[in-house]
Amino acid sequence: MSIAIGKPASPVNISYTVTFPEAQAHYSEVEMSLTGLHQPFVDLKMPVWTPGSYLVREFSKNVESFTAESKGKAIPSIKIRKNIWRVTTNNATAIKVHYKVYAFEWSVRTSFIDASYGFLSCTSMFMYPDGMLHHASTIQIVPYKGWSKVSTSLEMVNGDPFTRTAPDYDILFDSPILVGNQDMIDFDVNGVHYQMAMNGGGNYDKERLKKDLPKIIEHETAIYGENPNKHYVFIVLNASRGGGGLEHLSSCVLGVSRDNYGTERGYQGFLTLVAHEHFHLWNVKRLRPIALGPFDYDNENYTTDLWIAEGFTAYYQEIIVRRTELYPVQSYLDALAADISYVANTPGAKVQSLAESSFDAWIKLYRPNENTSNVTASYYNKGSILALIFDLEIINDSHGKYSLDDVMHYMYHTYYKGKKRGYTDKEFKAAVEKFAGRSMDDVYKKYVYGIDGIDFEKYLNLAGYHLTDEFAGNDDPALGIATSTAGGKVFVTSVARNSAAWIDGINVNDEITAIDTIKVTDAVTMLNGKKPGDKINVSVIRDGLPQTLPITLLKKTQVKYKIDTIAQPTGQQLLVRKKWLSLQ
Repeated sequence: MSIAIGKPASPVNISYTVTFPEAQAHYSEVEMSLTGLHQPFVDLKMPVWTPGSYLVREFSKNVESFTAESKGKAIPSIKIRKNIWRVTTNNATAIKVHYKVYAFEWSVRTSFIDASYGFLSCTSMFMYPDGMLHHASTIQIVPYKGWSKVSTSLEMVNGDPFTRTAPDYDILFDSPILVGNQDMIDFDVNGVHYQMAMNGGGNYDKERLKKDLPKIIEHETAIYGENPNKHYVFIVLNASRGGGGLEHLSSCVLGVSRDNYGTERGYQGFLTLVAHEHFHLWNVKRLRPIALGPFDYDNENYTTDLWIAEGFTAYYQEIIVRRTELYPVQSYLDALAADISYVANTPGAKVQSLAESSFDAWIKLYRPNENTSNVTASYYNKGSILALIFDLEIINDSHGKYSLDDVMHYMYHTYYKGKKRGYTDKEFKAAVEKFAGRSMDDVYKKYVYGIDGIDFEKYLNLAGYHLTDEFAGNDDPALGIATSTAGGKVFVTSVARNSAAWIDGINVNDEITAIDTIKVTDAVTMLNGKKPGDKINVSVIRDGLPQTLPITLLKKTQVKYKIDTIAQPTGQQLLVRKKWLSLQ
C-alpha cells in the first residue's frame, strides 16, 4: 500500500460498478469506489497485458473520460504514465473515479461489448490501486436492457449473481465475466460443479456435451490426483468464425465457430480445445514456471519455459481425448503426424530454439509478420513433440512403470502444493530424469537449447511406429511462396527461407502476373509442366511497377507424414504402445 500520512493505514475497501448505457456503441462505464484511504494521492493502474497471452496489449488505450471525486466534488487527477492515473485525494478517506472503456475487439483475450452481450476480460476493464494487489474487491454488474445472466468463476455476494467478489487482484484479473443471455449447460464431476456458458448460439448437442466433457475432466484430474476447484466455468464465445482459447484459474474462454459442432471433425476439434484449456488449470495456473507469478502487470514477464506450459498442454489435449476413447487411435496418430509435419516444414525451427521461442513470445509469436515462419519455432507444436519424446522415453526406460503423467503429478505436488512456488528449468529437467532414470542432457542440448532437427523416427520406434512421407519420391517444382488470390490476381504473402523465390528475389506483396509470358490467374496451376531445375521468367508488379525476375525452380521440400505401425513390433514396443495410447 502507499505510505500513510498522519496515522496508520486502515484497510481500504474497493468496489466497482459496471454499467452499459451505450452497449450498442461498444462502451461500458466503470465507477470505482475506494474508502479507508489515508494518503495524499493514489495511483490507479491499468494492466498492460493479460496472463496467458504473452503480448503487451496496452489496455489503457481504450480508456477515456477519466474523472475523480470526493463527497460529490471533483478532485484533481492526472495521467502520469501510459497506464497510470494519479488522483490527489486532499486527504479524503473516500473517493470515486469514473471512466469509460471501449470494447470492440472480439477474441478470448480482450473485452467485447455490443447490444447482445458483454464479455469482460478483467485486465482490460479494471484499474487497481498501486501497492494494493492483495486487496479484495467487489464488482456489481448492472446489465444492459434485456440481459439476464452473468457467467464467471467469481463468488457471488449474498447469492446475488450480479454482485461478485474477488479476494485479490490476481483472482479478479484471472476471472473473465460474461453478461448476456447465454445458454447454460450444468453438470458435476467428482464433486466439482461445472457450467458451460454458450454465447452466440450454435449447432451443439447439450446432452452429448454433458456426456463427453466429464470424461475429459476425469482423465485430466486423474493425472494430478485432485481438482482444486469447487466450481469451474467454460465461457464459450460462438461466432461465425471463432478460434482460440485462454486459460484461467477456475474458468476458461473458448472461441468457437458456431456451426462446427455438427461434424465429427469439428466436434473433435472442440473437445481438444476443451481438453487444452481445462488442462491449464493445473499446468500454468498452478504448476508454473517460476517467472509466471506473482505477476508484474506493468511489464513483460519472461520465461524460457513456455514450451512446457503450452507445448505440454498441447500434447495432452490430444492424448487425453484419445484416452477417453472419444478419439480413435488413428485420429490421434493423424493429429500427431500433422504436428510432426508442421515442425519439419517450419524453416524457423532451424533458426530459433524452444527456449528462445518461449522467451521471445512477447515480441514474435503474437506479432507475426510475413517472415515469422522463417525465424521462429512454435513452442506449442515443437513443445508438444518434446512432451511426446519425454513420454515415450520414460515409458520405455521404466518398462511401463512410469510415464509423463508421473512427472506432472510429482511437479504439481512438489512445487505448487509443497513449496508453494513455481519451478525452475533445472527442477523440471530433474523431474523428467527422475522418472526416466537417466540423464536428459542430450535431448535438452539438441532440442530445447539447440536447433538440431528432431529424430522423429527414433522416438516413434519406441512404440513400434515409423513415419511415411506421402510426398516422398515426388519430383514437383516449387517457388517456395504462399499466395492469396483476389479478383483473378495472385499476390505473394510469404517467401520460404532458401527457396527458389528467396534466392532469386521474389518479394512479399508482389503480384505475379505471368510465367514465361503465360498469364497467371491462380497459384495452383502456374507451375504446370515445369520441373525442378527449369529456368523461368516470373513477371511481377512491385510497388506499381512491372518487372521480370529470372528464377531457377527447386524441388519441393515439404513433407507430409503419416504414422504407420512397423511390421513386427517387439514385446517391449507393444508394451510402450499400450501404455502410451491407453490400449486394452
